[in-house]
Amino acid sequence: MDTPAGNTRYRWADDLDLLHEAALAAGEIAMSYFRKDPDVWWKNQGRSPVSAADIAANDTLKSMLLKARPNYGWLSEETDDDPARLSCETLFVIDPIDGTRAFIAGSDLWCVSAAVVHRGRPVAGVLFAPALKEVFAATEGGPALKNGNPVRVAAPDGVQPLRLAAAADMVSRLDTAALGAVERIPHVPSLAYRLAMVAEGRIDGTLVKTNSQDWDLAAADLILANAGGGLVDLDGRPLTYNRPDVRHGVLCAAGSAWLGRLISAAGGLDGH
Repeated sequence: MDTPAGNTRYRWADDLDLLHEAALAAGEIAMSYFRKDPDVWWKNQGRSPVSAADIAANDTLKSMLLKARPNYGWLSEETDDDPARLSCETLFVIDPIDGTRAFIAGSDLWCVSAAVVHRGRPVAGVLFAPALKEVFAATEGGPALKNGNPVRVAAPDGVQPLRLAAAADMVSRLDTAALGAVERIPHVPSLAYRLAMVAEGRIDGTLVKTNSQDWDLAAADLILANAGGGLVDLDGRPLTYNRPDVRHGVLCAAGSAWLGRLISAAGGLDGH
């Protein structure tokens, strides 16, 4: 078994340092391609782009992380899935560029997402948005940090509407009686960064369409939880990572004061 020896909280903090170092290196590699018209290919029957920057950043992360933790498993959007990960208690869950479409278009809203998952839940996570010079980080039981400073979800003030990042067709189907007024936030192309926005209180919540995948979510899930929020399915259950199928259904994310009401309002979105 690959359970870390000794004090696990100390070990996760050590893993966070490793994730931070690797994410910064991968972000620097990605920036060397940014706004320079990198080669782009299409995968998933032409539905998802992947650029030369994604591959280069993935190679950097895989080399640095597995060299330091050869007993950890590996799951990345840009690496062929290895079923051996399912026998690993601990593994890296990686998206070298979350928001590839934004990256290709020259938008700043993309990030490197890197997490350590242990027994199905994230225990260390880093999001690095190089073009914005922002680093979000968290370990199990610790604070959520942005550039080294603690962040918290926003608390409802009873006056302002719920600031919700979600597709227009999802917002139109919400039971607004459970929520009150809703202000729809314009599209944020990186799902991981959108969850970080909830964690630091820039928005109140988000809805996630079906088919998000482990690498989109794991690092941001932990950061949001440590900031006082939650990412759950429509039954209010936290996500389990490193399953045979890494895809998820419709999800809700918000600060704890909003989350139950958002779940209730989103009940009709099941199967969306």
